[in-house]
Amino acid sequence: MGVKNKTLVTVFEFSGLTDDKLVAPFLVMLFLVVYMVTIFGNIGMMAIVTISPSLHTPMYYLLRYLSMVDLFYSSVITPKMLSDLISERKLITFIGCALQFFFFCGLVAMEVFVLTDMAYDRYVAICHPLHYVSVMTKKKCLGLVLLSFSMGFAQSAAQTSSLFTLEFCDSNLIDHFYCDIPPLIRLSCSPTRNCTIVTLYFVCLVSLSSMMTILVSYAIIISSILRINSASGRRKAFSTCSSHLMCASIFYITVFCTYFHPFSTALQNQERVSSVIFTVVSPMLNPLIYSLRNQEVKKAILHLLQKSPN
Repeated sequence: MGVKNKTLVTVFEFSGLTDDKLVAPFLVMLFLVVYMVTIFGNIGMMAIVTISPSLHTPMYYLLRYLSMVDLFYSSVITPKMLSDLISERKLITFIGCALQFFFFCGLVAMEVFVLTDMAYDRYVAICHPLHYVSVMTKKKCLGLVLLSFSMGFAQSAAQTSSLFTLEFCDSNLIDHFYCDIPPLIRLSCSPTRNCTIVTLYFVCLVSLSSMMTILVSYAIIISSILRINSASGRRKAFSTCSSHLMCASIFYITVFCTYFHPFSTALQNQERVSSVIFTVVSPMLNPLIYSLRNQEVKKAILHLLQKSPN
């Protein structure tokens, strides 16, 4: 047997979401609406935080970056997915696949870190309110965002390098609708042990450590809130956390449903549905949750609407 040619597969083909030509137009319209809401919702949230003086606080400074990350990481996946739904063949080059994975992996990791930064912000605000202004300075917030960016894309570079040095020399059909680790590992014809170890290391380092940080932060936050004497004070404190807690919960639930299960053919459809929620729906929900549940954001929106000319 000769040595397999690593460059043999230069183009991948996705299996896509569906082969049903009757269902595909409906999915295009549905996900196009979702994507448009994602674009306008996240751009709108960034604009509201930027132009509303009442939202010039560390919490909303971080929210603005969360919206930016949601917008970008949805845009890495959704436009290609929409075009594939109306295409006969769903093709992507080897380099295009590597770039899609690199940016998606980096932006998702950055989302994880920004959600963790926001949990830290709520911890300082509720548990150490007298020191909040001195701790959560603009310089520190910028440092947290830059650290999230650098850590997110550093681990993405490591995972991308590990994944795309595998040999793909037989089938080029990716049984998914975007370039992701599980379907590419299943497709590889070379040993995948090292790639799997690298993936598990970074997934555990990023996702599990972040989730534990958020859980510990909220355990301390809830304990502090329950010690507040007035019912109105407890309600106000809970209301400042509820939006972030909902966004973080949706994100982590979909991540775990997508990646933390044993592979089997029976679970592939579940994996695909979870991936759609994770990549397409979740980025749309964050600005909606904050605009509908957060009182300060609602007041800022109403104030801007009242100021706008009739």
